[in-house]
Amino acid sequence: MRKNIISSGLVALLVSLTSIGLFYHLEKSNEVIKIEHINSSPSRSAVYTLDKDGSAIPLNFNKTAEKVLDGVVHIKATHVNKGEIGTESYRGKENYFPDFFGDSFGPQYRFEAPNYSPRRNSPARVGTGSGVIVHSDGFIATNNHVIADADDIEVTLHDNRVYKARIVGSDPSTDLALLQIREEDLSTVPFTNSDQIDIGQWVLAVGNPMGLNSTVTAGIVSAKGRNINILRDKYAIEDFIQTDAAINPGNSGGALVDLQGGLVGINTAIASPNGAFAGYGFAVPANIVEKVVEDLLEYGIVQRGVLGVMIRSMDGNLAREKNLDVIRGVYVDSLLEHSAAKQAGVKVGDVIKKVNEIEVNTSPELQGMIARHR
Repeated sequence: MRKNIISSGLVALLVSLTSIGLFYHLEKSNEVIKIEHINSSPSRSAVYTLDKDGSAIPLNFNKTAEKVLDGVVHIKATHVNKGEIGTESYRGKENYFPDFFGDSFGPQYRFEAPNYSPRRNSPARVGTGSGVIVHSDGFIATNNHVIADADDIEVTLHDNRVYKARIVGSDPSTDLALLQIREEDLSTVPFTNSDQIDIGQWVLAVGNPMGLNSTVTAGIVSAKGRNINILRDKYAIEDFIQTDAAINPGNSGGALVDLQGGLVGINTAIASPNGAFAGYGFAVPANIVEKVVEDLLEYGIVQRGVLGVMIRSMDGNLAREKNLDVIRGVYVDSLLEHSAAKQAGVKVGDVIKKVNEIEVNTSPELQGMIARHR
């Protein structure tokens, strides 16, 4: 009797499961298939990068843009023609507006500021660029070639307020200048330590290219310590940060920032065969910018340390030529008779590898480090 009850129970269970399966199949066959649209991409909360401590942080450009846009301005520089001007790009007294540098078959470098040309039936020519508010009392850092020899300078903030600006000072050796407008409590872009940025690190370029105000582009730090021979000043300091963030005419003087919104550098030049962005932009490092701004505020001029040496970047060929076992650093070719370097005990044939415990691998890096001292 017990055996019959168990058998009946198993049969009933089997019939129930079969019925449920058949019902589910019929329901699935009548199901309407819907295509869903996702309004916000999951990648916004799923894409991460690593900070310097190795911790994962969200890769979120819009938060960075919100932080810095108010601190980047549009600059219009007007020059009154005092003589006949052709249709070619304007060249100032110090030749800060070259079209190209380098040999005709090599890379062609130029400042990103648009060419200066006279307006029809107007005695003035107008050029535009960008600037970075570095102090809340209206102090703005920009490139010297943006405002050089300007008779009138007009600054437009991100919120469209317009001001006349005065030149506090300029430094052709680094192609930097400091302006001031009469306003207080402005949003600023804080400096970051540009020595600590890494090749491959994300950066944003913020400025006003091609007349398009408040433009943000993203890229990475492509290289550091670049010398592109674009500055024709006798004591030129070139220690550029190279980036592939899109930089175009009008970006000159704008901000290159990290994902925390810190100022990495001032966008200054591009490598281009046609005047537009071709993948390589160059920025003056923030540590040099900060030194120039501080000196212009305190002294009205830039005080700069000078070693008094002729130097070359080390590489395999130079190491073989000089019979050295080092291929990184800066080789001392010669010294001036009464130079600071000679008094400090530096000798011809020495290889400089560090400054204040910071490694220097190229001549531009060494020049940039020394230029930060008075």
